[in-house]
Formats: sequence, C-alpha cells, structure tokens
Amino acid sequence: MSPPPKTSARRARDIGLDVRSPKERCDDRHCPFHGHLSVRGQIFEATVVSTAMQRTAVVERTILRRMPKYERYAKRRRRYLVHDPPCLKVRVGRLVRVAETRPLSKTVTFCIVEDLGDAARRTSGEDVVPVPAPSPKEEAQ
Repeated sequence: MSPPPKTSARRARDIGLDVRSPKERCDDRHCPFHGHLSVRGQIFEATVVSTAMQRTAVVERTILRRMPKYERYAKRRRRYLVHDPPCLKVRVGRLVRVAETRPLSKTVTFCIVEDLGDAARRTSGEDVVPVPAPSPKEEAQ
C-alpha cells in the first residue's frame, strides 16, 4: 500500500499557548504557526502603532507604575519592534498578543501570536484619541 498523498495546505502547528491559529497560511520561516520559530518567555498585550516595515511592526505597551513617594500611579509607555507574520494581517490600532522568541535581528526579539481586535483607545502625546471604526469595505475583506 502506498501512503496517502500529502496535501499542499499545511495545518498550523500548536505553539504551546492558548491562542487561536490563523485561518490563512503563510510561507514565512519566522512564523510561529507555519515556520520553525519557537516562542518562550514573556507574553503581553500591546497596541500596534506602525506596520510600515516589511514583516515587522511597532507595538506600544502602556503600564501603570506606582510612585511610593506620592502614593499615586504614573503611566509608562514602552515600544517594541515585533515580527509580524503575514498570515495574521494586523493593522494599526489593533490590540495584539505578543510572545518572546529568540533574537530575529538586532532589535526584534518578539513575535505577534494573536490579533485580539480593536484597541479601546490610543494615546497621541497627551491627548486620548478614539480609534476610528473600520469602514464596511474593510470588514468585508
């Protein structure tokens, strides 16, 4: 008996995190679902600020830090360069889950593993700017 023929559609592999696998397939070797990249270490949620680079995005994480002297909290922001697999297709203003990987370049050591939807709001300097709702054309795609 001959083995069953292999299908060209490769399933997304289990990356060991409780995240949804992307519906689309990609040929990116640095994709944790379809390539050979393993994830380990830190996992956090952040907002996508820029996707102008090829397969790399800038995400911003906002945390509250306690100031014991004043008994109040201060907002701190940190930006990370993260790998953006083509199968996830994230846009600016989306809330994403990011996981740590091995270093992919000088500054990229994190990878987007899940798109969590639109961020509630985005800060621009000191002002709070509401995220615009997607048009019906964008939702259909």
